[in-house]
Amino acid sequence: MKNSLYALLLIPALATLPACQPEKAGSGYSGPDTIWKLEAIDGKAFGARATLTFPEAGKVAGQAPCNRYFGEMKAPYPQFDAGMVASTKMACQDLEAEGQFFSALNEMNRTDISGNTLVLSNDAGREMIFKAE
Repeated sequence: MKNSLYALLLIPALATLPACQPEKAGSGYSGPDTIWKLEAIDGKAFGARATLTFPEAGKVAGQAPCNRYFGEMKAPYPQFDAGMVASTKMACQDLEAEGQFFSALNEMNRTDISGNTLVLSNDAGREMIFKAE
């Protein structure tokens, strides 16, 4: 009985410690209304329009050059893993750019947000640079 009472008192106290709280994906460091516009992939300007948002904790969404997309963040900040991203299936003249965008996004595994700049990167040195609109 005495141990059960300690457990009941300890569990709520532990839940309030920051180290015990689950880390939020990028949404914890970027407001849900922030729209990140892709500026460059691997140092080269990205000529088509593509965006990234964190509409709520654990979610990612945006507009690729042709299609809207969405997915679930599978890793806490500063890691990045959008998991299986789903998208609409519209055709447009920017399908090649869209393929480059989704291919790069799929390879990213780290997030760095500083001011109005978001950088997604990976261990191979690839990066995607976004600016807040």
